Amino acid sequence: MKFRTLVLPLAGVALFAAGYLFGQGSAPMVYELRTYTTHPGKLPDLLARFRNHTTKLFEKHGMKNIGYWVPADEPLKSNTLIYIVAHKSREAARQSWDAFRQDPEWIKVRDESEKAGKINQKVESVYMDPADFSALK
Repeated sequence: MKFRTLVLPLAGVALFAAGYLFGQGSAPMVYELRTYTTHPGKLPDLLARFRNHTTKLFEKHGMKNIGYWVPADEPLKSNTLIYIVAHKSREAARQSWDAFRQDPEWIKVRDESEKAGKINQKVESVYMDPADFSALK
């Protein structure tokens, strides 16, 4: 299964869910699609870090967790986490990421989780705006 074949339907589902969570009358949000590719054997470590710490820290710094997915098929199933977070604006996203990266709690969690080696091999980020025909508009 091609990566694009998996991501585009996931993005549509997530954006629909985001519309439900944020309501139709709220100000437009900026959505960020992030894809993490881990080093071999490190996906369980990444998932544990997100489950136990990262999602809470995102909320602390103003990011709205929309959804998290692991591809259903190999080869991506073994080393990929795909997720969407929402921000009030691109500037809010920049501020949230800056604050998150400097947060002493995050630094401690990251360092502790990487004692046996780095987890991520590659991180990709795409900012998205709802299309004019999207339920999110």
